Amino acid sequence: MKSDTNPRKPYMWEALVPIIGMAVIIVFSMLVLGLEPHIPIVISTVVAALMALRVGYDWNTIRDGMLESTFRALEALIIVMIVGMLIGTWVLSGSVPAMIYYGLDLISPKFFLPTGAILCAIVSLATGSAWTSSGTVGIALMGVAAGLGINPALAAGMIISGAYFGDKLSPLSDSTNVAAAAAETDLYDHVGAMMYTTIPSFIIAVIIYTVIGLNFQTGDFDTSNVELIQSTLSENFNISPWLLIPPVFVFITAIKKVPAIPSLLGAATLGGIWAFVFQGVSFKEILLAFHYGYESQTGVEVVDKLLTRGGVNAMMWTISLIIFALCFGGILEKAGFTEVILEKVIKKVKTVGGLVTTTIITGIICDFVLTDQYLANIIPGRMYYKAYDEMGLERRFLSRTLEDGGSLWSPMFPWNGCGAYQSATLGVSTFAYFPYAFLNLVNPFIAIIMAYMGIAVFYRKDKKEALESVHKE
Repeated sequence: MKSDTNPRKPYMWEALVPIIGMAVIIVFSMLVLGLEPHIPIVISTVVAALMALRVGYDWNTIRDGMLESTFRALEALIIVMIVGMLIGTWVLSGSVPAMIYYGLDLISPKFFLPTGAILCAIVSLATGSAWTSSGTVGIALMGVAAGLGINPALAAGMIISGAYFGDKLSPLSDSTNVAAAAAETDLYDHVGAMMYTTIPSFIIAVIIYTVIGLNFQTGDFDTSNVELIQSTLSENFNISPWLLIPPVFVFITAIKKVPAIPSLLGAATLGGIWAFVFQGVSFKEILLAFHYGYESQTGVEVVDKLLTRGGVNAMMWTISLIIFALCFGGILEKAGFTEVILEKVIKKVKTVGGLVTTTIITGIICDFVLTDQYLANIIPGRMYYKAYDEMGLERRFLSRTLEDGGSLWSPMFPWNGCGAYQSATLGVSTFAYFPYAFLNLVNPFIAIIMAYMGIAVFYRKDKKEALESVHKE
C-alpha cells in the first residue's frame, strides 16, 4: 500500500485524531464493553496508520515506525520475561515467602500505620507488584485495622502508599520496566533516579501515618490474620535467613551496576539453585517455575493469592500490551503527529520545571482518560523524550518523571485498572482512600518542586555539545 502524495506536515486536527480516537476507543471498550486494553490499542493503531496515509506516508514508512519503536524497547521486553522467570524461582525457593514471613514480624500495635506501610513496601519490593502486596498482606492488614478500630479508608490509603513505593523502586516491577523502556534508559539507572523523589515522599507519608497513629487508641490487637499467614508459610516452606541471599544478590549487582539482563538472569538461576538446596524440589519443577511460575496450593486463600505468580507466561499480557502501545507511538512519531502537538506544548515550556510539570500532568491525564498505568508511562515517554534531549537532560530523568505522575496516580481513579483492582481488593472505594494515599498525593509535588529548585536534575555530560548540535539542525 502506497500513498499517491509526498508526506507533508500534519495539521493539528490530524495529529489529534489518533490520540483523541485512542482515548475514546479505550474508554468505551474498557468501561462499556469490559475489554482488556490490547485490542482497543490495535484499533487505535489502525486509526493512526490511516491518518499517516492521509498525510502522505506509505505503508513501508509506517511499518518502519512501528518496528523502530518496538526495537528500542526490545531489551526491556527481554528483562520483563526474565523477571517472570525470577519471580517463579524465588517463590519456589522460599525467598519470597521468607521475606514476607520476616516482614510480618515488624508489625507493632502502637505503630500499626507506619509499620503497615513499610511492610507493604517490603512485599512489593520483593515481588515487584503493588497488586500482590495489597491483595495479600494488604488484605491481612485491613483485617488487623478492623480489630484496632482504624478507619478502613485510612488503612487502605496506607496500604496503597506502601505498595506503590515498593513497586516503583523494584527492578522486578512491570511498570518500572515499562517506564525505563519508554524513556530508553537503563533499568538500574532508572531505579536509582527514582530514589531522589520517591524516598523523601515516602518518609513524609510515614511521618504523617505516625502522627495520625499516635492520636488514636489502638484497642485490642488481633494478630490472627498475621499468624495464619506466617504459620502457613512455615508449614509449606523451610524458612531460613539464607533464603534472603537472592534478593541481596540483586541489591549488590544493582550497586555494582551490573547490566540488568545478566544480573536478573543470575538471580533467577540462584533462585533455582536455592529451591533445590532448601526446598528439595526437582530440576523439572525448577524449569516449570521458570516457564509457568509457581502455583500455591496451601488451602489458605490469602497465601495462595500471594504466592501463585511468576513465570514467562505470566508476563505475556504485559509484553503484548507494551508492543501494541509502542507500535501506536511509533506511528505518531514517524508521521510527525507528536511533533505537531509538542510544538504547541513546548512553546510554553521554557524551564526544566515546566517540562517536568507538563510530563507529570500528561501522565495523570492518561491515567484518567486511558485507564491504564502502562499507557500513562509509554505515551508521555514517547511524546516528550525529544524535549528532554533538547534540554540536555538524561533519559533517566524522563523515566523518573513518568513514574512520578503516571505510575503513582494510576490507583487514584476508579475506572483505571489499578484503581478498580485496589478498590475491589481492599473493600474501600477509590475516592474514600484517595485523601489517605499520602505517598501518591505528595510525590508529584515533590518532583515538581525539586525540578524548579534544580535539585536532582540530571544533565547529560555532553549537554553543551548536544545543545549546539540541536541548534545547528
